[in-house]
Amino acid sequence: MDAQIKTQTDSVVLEMGRQAGIGIHVTSLPGDHGIGDIADSALSFIDLLAEMNIGVWQFLPLGPTAYGDSPYQPLSAFAGNVMLLGLNPLVEMGLLEPRELDGLADLPRDYCDYGRLIPAKGALLERASERFVAREGNGLMADYEDYLHRNAARWLDDYALFRALKTEHGQRPWPEWEKGFVRRNPAALARARDAHREAIEHTRIKQFLFDRQWQALRAVAAERGVCLFGDMPIYIALDSADAWSHPELLLIDRDGRPSHVAGVPPDYFSEDGQLWGNPLYDWAFHRRTGYRWWVERMRHAARQTDIVRIDHFRGLESFWSVPYGAETARDGEWVPGPRDALFVAMEKALGKLPIVAEDLGVITPEVDVLRESHGIPGMVVLQFEVDDPDFDPDAIEENSVCYTGTHDNDTTAGWFRGNGDDTRTAKEIEATRANALKLTGGTAKTIHRDMIRLAFSTPAVMAIAPMQDYLGLGSPARLNTPGTTLNNWRWRMRSSDLQPDLVESVAEMVGDSSRIPEGRSSRAA
Repeated sequence: MDAQIKTQTDSVVLEMGRQAGIGIHVTSLPGDHGIGDIADSALSFIDLLAEMNIGVWQFLPLGPTAYGDSPYQPLSAFAGNVMLLGLNPLVEMGLLEPRELDGLADLPRDYCDYGRLIPAKGALLERASERFVAREGNGLMADYEDYLHRNAARWLDDYALFRALKTEHGQRPWPEWEKGFVRRNPAALARARDAHREAIEHTRIKQFLFDRQWQALRAVAAERGVCLFGDMPIYIALDSADAWSHPELLLIDRDGRPSHVAGVPPDYFSEDGQLWGNPLYDWAFHRRTGYRWWVERMRHAARQTDIVRIDHFRGLESFWSVPYGAETARDGEWVPGPRDALFVAMEKALGKLPIVAEDLGVITPEVDVLRESHGIPGMVVLQFEVDDPDFDPDAIEENSVCYTGTHDNDTTAGWFRGNGDDTRTAKEIEATRANALKLTGGTAKTIHRDMIRLAFSTPAVMAIAPMQDYLGLGSPARLNTPGTTLNNWRWRMRSSDLQPDLVESVAEMVGDSSRIPEGRSSRAA
């Protein structure tokens, strides 16, 4: 039975009051070691947000990435990406020597060179793990044992073994491993645990260090009045610890072959649709188990973030199912998802859900009813709306999040100008420019700032712009182009971008739009 429509006061996001936010992934933060991190980089950014009177930091999924470096295809739904670990805290703990960090000094500062970063930083983290073992955690063994007690059986031990076996098999996807490992033969797994005992322990230690640094960051964010807004991919990757250790979650056979895969039909981003290739869930299994895995996944997200966006929310009402082996997503069909039952189960276990729905694209009335019946805010992206002659910014629902653009869009400056890779015609770009200027009342030179002001002026309880828009950057600063695999997820902000006049002007915009977080009467000192 569908839940009754709730009042908007049931929304966790509405209860926060009017807020302004910045979207930037951890990888894109400035720092000395080739990639942003969850220690020094993130802590400095939290201070910057407080100074700007920004109350929300939105970032991308935190899981460990694989080939392609996409945070939306993580190797685990529960593990953290240890490339985001801060190294200076490991020096302070005595797990690394300051001089050992010198090898990262020549990595670029304006983009992530993953090909150089991953082996160099990975070697340092291995060294830190070895010293953690040798020195018995430098007084952290009680905390470490508690972490293992909470996580080992649920996901950590399977993930650690998965990473060890993936290394043994040259990083190939698990369906290509030796058959005994693919089918999780108990004797084969026992031998592997014994053979890879050291590597398994090092993986567990690095996950403990990630959790420790992240919880320290979360405490500082709470103290500074900054909401941590995370992101959850709706699907898990086939080549993931979750799919390997719990194939019953998915529509795959015992050798890891899916019958159908996920994607979306043709849309704004791609005329052939998007063929994501993720295996689909066996929703009948999830229903029989009371959606236990989803409850645990949401519980885990709530421990890391204050709010979490569910990517491709509409797939929980109906999802696009594409036969495995299809060359494009055009050949798919809509199939009913778990709908209301999933949210009822999560609410029963966890209470009010701190969720925002990514409800872009083709959205049916049934999707809106599902979202609204659980008080979940949707999204409005101004780049998608300005060409609609009926669009009225003042008519945006209060229980929603308004964006200038997202990590999947071009920057606002790049979108306004158009570029060589643009799917729009020259005439369409000119029309967009005219509409944007009319809607904002701004100028071509200030369009990035004007669009942010427009988002801030709407009734939406939360208004967010990517960091690139605050900086006024063009298309070269775009983070991701959907449907492509080259040069994505690499952009980084430079420390020199953060000039005092930018901080002052943002704080002023936040104040003018009555979006100063509760407890801050003016720009934070």
